[in-house]
Amino acid sequence: MLNIISILLGLVALVLAIPSAIPLLGWGNWIVLPIAILGAGLGALSRSNHGRNFCLVVIVIAVIRLSLGGGIL
Repeated sequence: MLNIISILLGLVALVLAIPSAIPLLGWGNWIVLPIAILGAGLGALSRSNHGRNFCLVVIVIAVIRLSLGGGIL
């Protein structure tokens, strides 16, 4: 059950991260990171690793986008 919740949180974070890739909307990644971290935490508590790994990929995407924009843009 925790794995399904983790995957759903990862999907929400990914849907929010897609528009955040547009210039001047990079601040949205600061909203994406806590959601994805929560999903990764729940995925770590479950038996399966799929949800955790998916959330970790979303975290990496958000961090790379934040680093490209200098943390703000």
